[in-house]
Amino acid sequence: MSIQERKRATIALSDGTVETGFAIGYHGTSGGELCFNTSMYGYQEIFTDPSYYGQLMMMTYPHIGNYGVSSRDDEARQVMVAGVVVRAFSWDYSNTMADSDLNTYLRRNKIVGITGVDTRKLVRHIREKGVMNAVISCEEFTAGELVEKARNWVPMEGLELASRVTRSEAQTVSPEKHRYRVAAFDYGIKQNIINSFTHREVALRVFPAKTPFEEVMDWNPDGFFFSNGPGDPNPMDYAVEVVNKAKETGKPMFGICLGHQLMALSAGINVGKMYVGHRGANHPVRNEKTGLVEITTQNHGFSVLPETVNPDVAEISHVNLNDGTVEGLQFRNFNGFSVQYHPEASPGPHDSSYLFDEFIERIKQYRGN
Repeated sequence: MSIQERKRATIALSDGTVETGFAIGYHGTSGGELCFNTSMYGYQEIFTDPSYYGQLMMMTYPHIGNYGVSSRDDEARQVMVAGVVVRAFSWDYSNTMADSDLNTYLRRNKIVGITGVDTRKLVRHIREKGVMNAVISCEEFTAGELVEKARNWVPMEGLELASRVTRSEAQTVSPEKHRYRVAAFDYGIKQNIINSFTHREVALRVFPAKTPFEEVMDWNPDGFFFSNGPGDPNPMDYAVEVVNKAKETGKPMFGICLGHQLMALSAGINVGKMYVGHRGANHPVRNEKTGLVEITTQNHGFSVLPETVNPDVAEISHVNLNDGTVEGLQFRNFNGFSVQYHPEASPGPHDSSYLFDEFIERIKQYRGN
């Protein structure tokens, strides 16, 4: 496609910043919280991660789309981001395993995007000013109208989104032979988390976010898993109530990302909005027990407030070496632990996979075999 054939597009931030480029994907208007991811590859996994629901995803790596897309790389049933911002978009791709080009994929999923903008400049702007809402459009709006749309977009803080991305009915995913049964609460669970369990001889029954706990217990699980997901955990009283009920069983509990935050809230630990957030595949995290550093994948805009962690309630097990934020908790008053980052991803490549093994070991100890 020649430059002359490409449709002009605009991105407008809520603070009045406006940049112009060319439209990619679906031709329309979309908005959300503008954030950025520092990964050099894995754009399809990022775009289909339910934790990004309602956000405009800006990739810091300049060349996006060069290896196309493949259905096996989807982390969810559909694209979850609200829009895409890139520096240099690849209209063509080179990959014998790909199903199609990225532009066709975005258009099919009705995802609005923009290319040809200075993403380095925009990323520096967000790092200085904090994440903010923005709007991408290739329609007939003035810059002022788009800025006003961005200012009126619903903010992420206080927004419950897990119920929008969860599945509609429970589903059991099991290997041919399994030894353990884990009930997973789907707040936006990624496919690779499911794979990480089934590879460990686990029959995983994945329940919709608002499933009554009594229905979950009818399946007689050996343990409980609380998944990742989008939005603010603070309005999710229904999920915290389930965590509290799970505690009473004495069975092992494991949480990742949003699940980690929900477990913290259930223990009286506060969770707050971050200035910028962590999103990328190169974040160093120190295991406080072993002293080892893990290279981790992260995607979160909320985090546990360390000053609210009562040492009699929980121990901080992992710490982010970039900014000292809480990355993991070992709870003292119930059989549970959690991490803020994503051990199912493989940037290290397998630095954090032991956490799934630790959960299985807890199940073994609880069952006595």
